[in-house]
Amino acid sequence: MKKTLIQKLGLLGLVSFISYTAAVVFAPLAYPGYNWMAQAVSDLSAANAPSLALWNQLSAFYNVCEVVCATVVCIGIQGQKTKLLRTGIYLFACMEWISAVGYRMFPLSNSGYAGAFQDVMHMVITAAVVLLSIVSLTIIIVAGVKNKDCRSYGVCAAVALGMMLVGAMGMKIVPTDYFGIIERFSVFAATGFNAALGIHLFCMKPKENKEKN
Repeated sequence: MKKTLIQKLGLLGLVSFISYTAAVVFAPLAYPGYNWMAQAVSDLSAANAPSLALWNQLSAFYNVCEVVCATVVCIGIQGQKTKLLRTGIYLFACMEWISAVGYRMFPLSNSGYAGAFQDVMHMVITAAVVLLSIVSLTIIIVAGVKNKDCRSYGVCAAVALGMMLVGAMGMKIVPTDYFGIIERFSVFAATGFNAALGIHLFCMKPKENKEKN
């Protein structure tokens, strides 16, 4: 079955995921002394991080592709599935835009937290991203429970939300020596779900174009 351009662009979510994964895995090579098991991913892209240049190169497709994917999913889902599902996806797309723009504008000024203005704004952006992520994923999960045609979306959202919660709770429970391991559950949850949305769009069939209440 021939795919539309909108559907094909949904695969950019997968490209975004691969780009982000490459940055997380290989950027530490340019950061002497970086301990991935104990340090946050955001340390790799801090304004003064020695790995910043490599991070920017490896993650070049990450921000661009994630917002394009989230946006085309919003376009492709119009008039389809249920209103509740679409609301959750629209909120998730808003989160992706805030994340892409906000973290570029306010990277950490130093590895860790130095207390500068941009560090404060980085935390504000993080709070907004976390809140929108939880709300949007919860709505999508509910949509999946209420309508079997949205079930696969709900399952993917449940996995993503579970990863976020494991990361959030684990970072307060595990020793600081393992902070980085637990934190990665959270950071991969959103980009992974974004890729899942793009794949759903790519695989969507014409018969699914009828909106359900």
